[in-house]
Amino acid sequence: MPDLADPALDQLFRQARTQNAWADTPVPEATIRRLYDLLKWGPTSANCGPGRFVFVQSAEAREKLAPHLSSSNRSKAMAAPVCVIVAYDLDFAEQLPKLFPHDLTAKHWFSDPAVQLETAFRNSSLQGAYLIMAARSLGLDCGPMSGFDKAGVDEAFFSGTSWRSNFLVALGQGKPEGVFPRNPRLDFDEACQIL
Repeated sequence: MPDLADPALDQLFRQARTQNAWADTPVPEATIRRLYDLLKWGPTSANCGPGRFVFVQSAEAREKLAPHLSSSNRSKAMAAPVCVIVAYDLDFAEQLPKLFPHDLTAKHWFSDPAVQLETAFRNSSLQGAYLIMAARSLGLDCGPMSGFDKAGVDEAFFSGTSWRSNFLVALGQGKPEGVFPRNPRLDFDEACQIL
């Protein structure tokens, strides 16, 4: 597989920035569907795919989400054309006969509640990262955030279901004035080992 060219790497990583201010440019449903159709191909444990995604776009859905956001995140999340609740389904193993059909015992690998929760949370986090990269590849900007009342969001959006919220991602076209100066990152030798 060939390397991606520098412009693609810049769009996905080096020049992509967390957004805090948003242009009033809607994100069409067709783009949201393309976004999911990309992110769903990212790998998860035993192809379990526990990630669930609620694309908060309507005025009614925004009103339901707003009270549960931290004061520092409320205005930027509500200004974004879309705010995605990246969630996970604790009953993800029910889909394993479809998603992992070559081993029908896989459904039972996650019967321990601690393993179920750890697997759902870890893999939905991966899928949320795939969402960010898929969005960037489609020319959208992202503003991931975790400043929200998880229990409140779960009650408002997932009451009576096996879904639980993980984190939020604002999506749309960002405004340059909302981007903070780039913070440093750790160098290879500070963060990595080759053994």
